[in-house]
Amino acid sequence: MDDTTYPSRNGYDNNNDSPALARVDYTIKEMPEDLRPRERLEYVGAGALNLAELLAIVLRSGGPGENVIRLAERLLTRFNGLPGLAQASFEELTDVHGVGKAKVTQIKAAMELGRRLLLAAPQERTKIQSPTDVTNVLMLEMGLLEREQMRVVLLDTKNHVQRIVTVYAGSLNTAVIRVGEIFTEAVRANSASLIVVHNHPSGDPTPSPEDVRVTEQIVAAGKILHIEVLDHLIITHTGFVSLKERRLGFE
Repeated sequence: MDDTTYPSRNGYDNNNDSPALARVDYTIKEMPEDLRPRERLEYVGAGALNLAELLAIVLRSGGPGENVIRLAERLLTRFNGLPGLAQASFEELTDVHGVGKAKVTQIKAAMELGRRLLLAAPQERTKIQSPTDVTNVLMLEMGLLEREQMRVVLLDTKNHVQRIVTVYAGSLNTAVIRVGEIFTEAVRANSASLIVVHNHPSGDPTPSPEDVRVTEQIVAAGKILHIEVLDHLIITHTGFVSLKERRLGFE
């Protein structure tokens, strides 16, 4: 869907998770060594393993009559993949047969490590040229939030990310949002442009009439302040919508 590119200040810049191979009645020790998840990671690298194999390494062991890869596959199926697994509560996970508190803490710890790695320096010298570039930075975290947040991606004249600022959290509507606050950090950072991003916890990225009205107000304020609003993105755990692509709130 991504035909949109974002201009710099002086113009446009254009620049299988397959099922695991183990049979349910095989224990990991009974499998050929080159099919065991830990050994495969050592030989071919983590990037070559599918989700079930990676999760199996985190879980470490299966349950009675079920090897760890089969347990990992069952968890991924039960929660509709990695995003659903990340969103599942402690109680929901312990309700799964064969998954006790120890395994849940291992899953939660692994997910949190990934989240913190993403937050460590997500914007470091990132150049934003399209909506996908923004969502690559923010979707993994914002798509899993249980409450709405609005963040602003501040850009310099070459579309490099200066910083990402959270301006609102909670229910977002025109009565709550003060457009001037969206530009506060942009003015301080002398930003050339910015991109507004917020999430829909419902999982439906369709812009509401209120989203469009807020966008119109933000775009108008940007013109007054000479800070270009390049886009307003709505993110969920499954995808995103660019209001600029849909010509909603932008002339």
